[in-house]
Amino acid sequence: MKKDEIRRQIKARKALLSALEKAEAAARVFEKLEQSAAFAMADRILMYHSLPDELSTHEFIDRWASRKQFFLPRVNGVNLEVLPYHRSRMAQGAFLIEEPQGDEVVPADSVELIVVPAIAYDRNGNRVGRGKGYYDRLLADTRALKVGVGYDFQLVDEVDAETHDIPVDMVITESYRIVVRKK
Repeated sequence: MKKDEIRRQIKARKALLSALEKAEAAARVFEKLEQSAAFAMADRILMYHSLPDELSTHEFIDRWASRKQFFLPRVNGVNLEVLPYHRSRMAQGAFLIEEPQGDEVVPADSVELIVVPAIAYDRNGNRVGRGKGYYDRLLADTRALKVGVGYDFQLVDEVDAETHDIPVDMVITESYRIVVRKK
């Protein structure tokens, strides 16, 4: 299936979710992440600050912010910068996403774990993003473990990956935790 068709289908499925279903799904997904060795061993974690149509990260970040060092991306032109998360230093940035403010940009390679948003994933770790390549450019600059999170229906049979697409190492949904075997 082509990426645009996947985006259309997933958007339609997300529109049917109630607030309760969204909250329950986020709780299950992030509980699976918390139980992973990758999360337990990581101290420096790059998260995403979720949009209303994404699996919510807000409660998870709040719960762990005093025990883990979180970072969030900030759009800078066609790239993402990585900055420390401080709840008091967030402001609406590009694409109406809350982003960290300040000038404490750190190299992407300084984080140990990256929780990657996407529209869809397949069992090989390939992902369909929003189509601008921001995360592919960021992920190309790091060897951190990359974990994709989403609803069960965001796991699709196959993603038409292109040469510039960077896969994730693990995919976690409400029902699955898939560790991708590298070829």
